[in-house]
This record gives sequence, C-alpha cells and structure tokens, in this order.
Amino acid sequence: MRIYLIGYMGSGKSKTAESLSKIFKYDFADTDRLVEIKTGISIASIFKNKSEEYFREIEKEVLISTEKNENIIISTGGGTPCYHGNMEWINSMGISVYLEANAGLLFHRLATSREGRPLIEPLNDVELMEKIMSDLTLRIPIYSQATITIKAASLNVKILADKIKSLKNK
Repeated sequence: MRIYLIGYMGSGKSKTAESLSKIFKYDFADTDRLVEIKTGISIASIFKNKSEEYFREIEKEVLISTEKNENIIISTGGGTPCYHGNMEWINSMGISVYLEANAGLLFHRLATSREGRPLIEPLNDVELMEKIMSDLTLRIPIYSQATITIKAASLNVKILADKIKSLKNK
C-alpha cells in the first residue's frame, strides 16, 4: 500500500509520514528530498538557478518513481498535487491523506521557518499571510480530493493510522 500525505507547507506532512512509517513498518520518502537527490542540488538552488517549472517537472518524475515501492509513506511537497494531474495520479496509486490546516496555523508555523523555502523566504509577514490565503483558495479544491482529510492542528497519528488501516481492509 502507498500512502501519500498532501497539504500546504508547514502542515506537518514530513513528521507525520515519518511517524506513520514506523507504525506501518513501511519505507518513508519525501518528494522534496527525492528532487534534491535526483538533481544533486537544493530546492532553493533549483528555484534560484533554474525555475519553478523545472522543479515541477522533476517533482512529477520523482512522484511517479514512487510507484516502484509497494509499502511506502510519501510526504509530498505542498504544491505537488496541484500540477500535472498529480492529484489524480496519487489517488490512482494509493491512499491520499490531506493534512488540513487553516491560514492562521500555517502562518504561525511558517513565519519562523522560512529559510530554505524559496517560495516564502523573501516575504514579510503580511506578504506571507497573503500568499498562504491566496494559495489555499486555489489548492483546497485539489487537496479536498484526498481519500482522507484530517485536521493538522489536532492530528493524532495513531487515530490516522487506524483510519488508513480501515480503508486498507475494505
């Protein structure tokens, strides 16, 4: 079984994926990390020296490469489901879990951790909040196509694991 975690940056996808991988005893992958391994450069460098379009192409390639693994938890980048038909592909390949977080929670988490996040690093607080709100308006309809939606603010990984297991056993 493949489990794809989706949601906005700062929603807790990577930490949740790591915890779920221990519960299920599955491998864990992070698409951002896979992009860096494939290209040999950081995501910040890709955005600075190449383009977001280039990043999204590589991101799609590494996402598709996850189909080789049967038992894996994949943490996707915040924008991954929103490009190249990725959300439809994700849902066809496994269980998708949307870590839902409101703009306030995301701002609180991201305002102090912008470094290494090229899409928000140069933004001041007002610009950051505007970006989060604007992005969520566009992305929520896509994120909402997930198999499971769970609130990031009150996430209990064991409860989430039980929800996933109940789907797995159907």
